[in-house]
Amino acid sequence: MANEKDFLIYKLSETIKTTSRIDKELFTQLNVKRGLRNEDHTGVIAGLTKVGDVVGYERLPEGGLKAIPGKLFYRGVDLEDLVHGLEAEDRLGFEETAFLLLSGYLPDAEELRTFSTILNDQMPLEQKMKMNIIDLEGTDIMNILARSVLEMYTFDNNADDISRDNLIRQSIELISKFPTIIAYAYNIMRHSQQGRSLHIRHPKEGASIAENFLFMMKGPGRYTELDVKLLDLCLILHAEHGGGNNSTFSVRVTSSTLTDTYSAIAAGIGSLKGPLHGGANIKVNHMFEHLKTAIKKWDDVKEIDIYLKKMLNKEAYNKTGLIYGIGHAVYTISDPRALLLKEMARKLAEEKGLQKEFNFLELLDERAVNAFMTFKGAGINKQVCTNVDFYSGFVYQAMGLPSEVYTPLFAMSRITGWTAHRIEELNFASKRIIRPAYKNVGEKKPFVPMSKR
Repeated sequence: MANEKDFLIYKLSETIKTTSRIDKELFTQLNVKRGLRNEDHTGVIAGLTKVGDVVGYERLPEGGLKAIPGKLFYRGVDLEDLVHGLEAEDRLGFEETAFLLLSGYLPDAEELRTFSTILNDQMPLEQKMKMNIIDLEGTDIMNILARSVLEMYTFDNNADDISRDNLIRQSIELISKFPTIIAYAYNIMRHSQQGRSLHIRHPKEGASIAENFLFMMKGPGRYTELDVKLLDLCLILHAEHGGGNNSTFSVRVTSSTLTDTYSAIAAGIGSLKGPLHGGANIKVNHMFEHLKTAIKKWDDVKEIDIYLKKMLNKEAYNKTGLIYGIGHAVYTISDPRALLLKEMARKLAEEKGLQKEFNFLELLDERAVNAFMTFKGAGINKQVCTNVDFYSGFVYQAMGLPSEVYTPLFAMSRITGWTAHRIEELNFASKRIIRPAYKNVGEKKPFVPMSKR
C-alpha cells in the first residue's frame, strides 16, 4: 500500500509538470499582468486608499518613468518627518504611529496617553489562551501566531460585527496582544526544542510595546534604552507600506468578503510568512554571516567586488544570482526606511562593540548596489537601492533577538497597517468583493468513460 501511495504521488507530481506549466510568453501575448505588475514593473492599480503611499518614481509628461528618492507616507505624513520629529522630542513613537494609521490624524498628548494606556491594559492574555499557546508548541512562530489569532475569535462575543466601533476595538486588541503571543510562543519553543528554562513574563504596566516585547523575551536588565529605541523605530518603519504589498492585499481581499477580523488577519500572517515577503531579513543575515567568512579583508573593495560579481553570476554563496537586501519593487534610488534605520543602527553597533561588522555591512551596501547596476545595466528597470531588510536583521541580531522572531516582529508591526486597511476596505460607500479574472489557456478535453481510460 505504501508503494502504491508513493507511486501515485510520484505520477501526479510528474503529470503536474505538464498540466500546470504556463509559458511566460502567454502573459505578454494575452496582455495579462503577471504578478499584478505592468511591463514597466509598476504595480497594477487595484484599489484606492488613504492609509499609506509608497513613492519611488514619477511619470514623465512625455511618457516613461523617472527614478526619485523614495518616500513613504503614513496618512499623508512623511515617514522621515515622523521619525525625525520623534527623535527631536526624544520620544518613542510606535503607539503614536498606530493611532495615526487607525484614525488618520496625529493624536494630542491626552489622546496618546489614553491610547497607550488602553494598549498596555490589553497586552495580557487570558489564562486559557496562555495554556493553548503552550499546547500549540511548534517550530514556527508565525503558524502559532496565526492559530492564536484565529483562537481569539472564540473569546470575542462580537467577533463577526463589522461596525466601525467594533473594528477599532478588535484592532487595538490585536495590536496589543501580538507582542505577548510572539514572546510566549518563542519562550515555549525555546523550552520544548532546546530544553531551556520556561519564562512566561507578565507585561510591564506603563511600558511601551517595544520595551514590553524585550522584557517578555529577555527579562529585566537584559536590554538597554537604545535597544528599546531601535526596536520602536523598527516597528514604526514596518507598520505600513501601502495597500499593494502582498500581505496587506491579502487582508483587503479577505476583508472584502465581509469575513471576521481574525480570519482576515490570519490570511495576512500566512502571506507574510512566505520567504519572498516577510523572511528577507533572515536571508540577509545568513548571507552576511557567509560573507564575513568568505571575504578575508572586510575593507578591501576589490575583494568584495569580485565576490559579489561571483554571486550575481551564480558562482558563489547559494548560487541563486541574488544579493539579498538589494532592490525593491517600488523604490529605486533609495528606501527611506533603510536610510532611517541605518542612522540608528550605527549607534547600536557602537554600543554593542560591533563597529567593525557595521562598517563591513555599510561597505557591502555600497558595493552591492554598484555591482548590481554594473551587472544589469542602467535604466529605471535596473536601478536599485538597499532596502530596509539589509539593516533590520543586523539590528535584531545586535539586540540579541533570535532569528525565529524576525518575521513575527514584522507581523507585530504590520498588524497596524493591516487593521487600518481592513477598516478602510469595510467602510467604502459601495462595498464590492475583490474578484480578479484569470484567463484559461488550457485545452478542452472530452470526458472519457472509466471503462475506456
